[in-house]
Amino acid sequence: MDIFQAMRVFVRVVETGSFTAAAQALGYSTAQTSRLLSELESSLQARLLQRSTRRLALTEVGMRYLERCRLILGEVDDANAEAGGAHLIPRGHLRVQSTTGIGIQLLAPLIAKYTDLYPQVNVDLTLSQRQPDLLEEGHDVVITLSAQLPDSDLVGQQLGSIYSVISAAPSYLQKHGIPQTPEELSEHRCLHLIDPLFTDSWTFRNEHSEQSIRPGEVFRVNVAEAMAKAAESGLGVCLMPDYVAMGSYLSGALVRLLPHHRLHEKSIYALYPSRRFLDAKVKTWVEFLKIEIPRMLEEHQAIADDPAHWA
Repeated sequence: MDIFQAMRVFVRVVETGSFTAAAQALGYSTAQTSRLLSELESSLQARLLQRSTRRLALTEVGMRYLERCRLILGEVDDANAEAGGAHLIPRGHLRVQSTTGIGIQLLAPLIAKYTDLYPQVNVDLTLSQRQPDLLEEGHDVVITLSAQLPDSDLVGQQLGSIYSVISAAPSYLQKHGIPQTPEELSEHRCLHLIDPLFTDSWTFRNEHSEQSIRPGEVFRVNVAEAMAKAAESGLGVCLMPDYVAMGSYLSGALVRLLPHHRLHEKSIYALYPSRRFLDAKVKTWVEFLKIEIPRMLEEHQAIADDPAHWA
């Protein structure tokens, strides 16, 4: 008896609800299907299905065995797909998890371009402020921020570096003046971005000293895009990642303050499982990002460093 063949018969009989339907789906005769299931039960010395003339019902043992069979057959199918060319042809569902800001500002605009290049790939993008367990939650690639490569068993590819910029709306600056030094920020309404990837303090460092500013309580939010909207309304001075501020600089809704300072510098990493046969959709996605993300970040830096967008 071919144990994998017998497992597939068992799973298909359960899914279709009959030996006849399972036999038709698998290309067997009904007699072959029935015989294979009987041989499987004999080898296990356990009854998997209760049979009657009207219906089939899983036994308690059968329910547990069904779950294991699906897991095992899934692994077998993955192995066969890799051997059959999944590592050569990008196709299937690419499950990507990313921090919210990077997903909205960097990844979402690139997905159309990637799928134009690889039309057999469908992208599922999940946004979250936390870093998930990639293997347990079923993601293919995680895009995250870190000061250095996270210590894990995953493969990590650096995609570029970002930093945070200080910004305010022209309407706020007209009322309250333009701070010229970090020390002067203590006289302003500083908005608080709550993000586990960034410290609560705004720390300015140079070769001679270090100055830290604690943002206030007047407005606290955990998503940088919401922070940008609040700052655009004239609520106060904000510190947020450069990729979030760029659109507001271009529209004139925000201007950059203290432009010679960069805070909270971090690297963007793509993390994925180490496999001998790396799935083509993962490989091409990461290679695509290694080209496109630096290009986008270079454009952002040019905008942030343009005096036309400074206060």
